[in-house]
Amino acid sequence: MTQQLKWDDEPSHRAEFRLSITKALKDQLAQSLAELEPSPLSMERLNELDKRGGIYQLYHNEHFVYVGKADKNLPQRIKIHLKKISGRKNISIDEMKFTCLYVDEDFPAVAPEKLLIAKYRERGEIPWNTNGFGNNDPGRQRDGTIIPANHFDVLHPINLELPVQGIGPGKLPLRKLLAEFKKQLPYNFRYALKLLGPMGDVETTIPRADPSAGEIFSIIGKAITQEWQISLLHGYAIMYPEGKKDYPSAWRYYRDGNPVDVDPQVDQAHEIAEEDSDEES
Repeated sequence: MTQQLKWDDEPSHRAEFRLSITKALKDQLAQSLAELEPSPLSMERLNELDKRGGIYQLYHNEHFVYVGKADKNLPQRIKIHLKKISGRKNISIDEMKFTCLYVDEDFPAVAPEKLLIAKYRERGEIPWNTNGFGNNDPGRQRDGTIIPANHFDVLHPINLELPVQGIGPGKLPLRKLLAEFKKQLPYNFRYALKLLGPMGDVETTIPRADPSAGEIFSIIGKAITQEWQISLLHGYAIMYPEGKKDYPSAWRYYRDGNPVDVDPQVDQAHEIAEEDSDEES
């Protein structure tokens, strides 16, 4: 925590004293978190948390995989991860646990998070901090990106078998179905809302309560015109009036009312090297 530096041309009875606040903070934070017992990542446990800022850690099958921050509301931030994981393949929310540490309001949570990321990465931990797990919607300009094989979205793509709560049975205008579907999905569904026009008033029929995500995509696919298509990428879905445009990471399209499965491209030669963007939305 302290360091004494001697000047070569000065007597041995004098030295310079420097206090490493960042090292002390990093070590104490890591120690405080290490003393906590991981708890199941569930709504019940998250609802017990205070709505305060802080830092948190995620564990997958008892392995420490991710450290993140919440500037103002820990339970709200961690619930985003719970929702995301619940909508993915090859992983179960039952495999997840978490710990968290409240941080005083006069000390921004971002600083402890950066310090911990640096410390844990030196030890070869937190693999999810470097595989795209914490990223939000990358935006329209990156829909055509070929992502690395170690990306979270490649390892755990979106799950179409997931039941979508609160939808159906009954009839809904396409515009309303899209809005409700987007709200209920545990992954992002981005579409060109302002370009729907009269097509947004087309009536759709949901045959049963809580249909799967795949069933709803099929219903929407049959309601859109030929100028539109739905593209399912590794980690999210998009819908635009772009004809039959191809995306390298797409694995299914809905075109002309029919699903079309394709083989997605994956970058096998590179891995993600930068830290995730874990911004609160």
